[in-house]
Amino acid sequence: MLVWERPEPPNRPVPALLNRERIVRAAIHLADADGLEAVSLRKVATALGVGPMRLYSYIAGKEELLDLMVDAAYAEIRPVGHGWREVLRSLAETTRQAAHEHEWLADLLGGRPQLGPHVLARGEAVVAALDGIDVDDILPVATAVDAYVIGAVRREIAERRAERATGMDEKRWQASLGPYLERTFATGRFPVLATVVRDAAHLDADHTFRIGLDFLLDGIEAHISR
Repeated sequence: MLVWERPEPPNRPVPALLNRERIVRAAIHLADADGLEAVSLRKVATALGVGPMRLYSYIAGKEELLDLMVDAAYAEIRPVGHGWREVLRSLAETTRQAAHEHEWLADLLGGRPQLGPHVLARGEAVVAALDGIDVDDILPVATAVDAYVIGAVRREIAERRAERATGMDEKRWQASLGPYLERTFATGRFPVLATVVRDAAHLDADHTFRIGLDFLLDGIEAHISR
């Protein structure tokens, strides 16, 4: 039986009241502060002031804890709007916002399907917004938006982590590589790339994300309207 269906143990008169919600909140607090590597049943138990064995009455192990953490984060992803395009845009933007709020979420997005109640509620809202398009197109459309968001936020989080690790923001990084690129482009081997790097607008992450999302939504709209 999955953790979503398994009832919690009855309350007992013990020094520290415990339930899955408190366990998940403690784990998320650790992950927000120091990443997923900071999350273990022992560390969560210590944060809650209980012995690690008590947690096993509520969860089977770390994998279930991670599933519960992801589902709790999905509670913050609330796609809203009128019409499928607004809902898909809201889905993308709130998923990105949640991943920036909880960097560890970027490491757990994708992969095996998440089936917690908040994940399913998100899926229900998206599918309901897509009602009216060909039923065979619903999952590919939703999957395409998810894939775009996951790729974008993983790149953004990776850049943020690199900046913290090196102490070098994007402008300093570009300045350090500038002389190398100028020498390389001067050889004439990469004329098109040189033109783009020198002449194209260099947008920040927010604008880049929204423009890419517009490209995707425009393509979906063109497909649906055919």
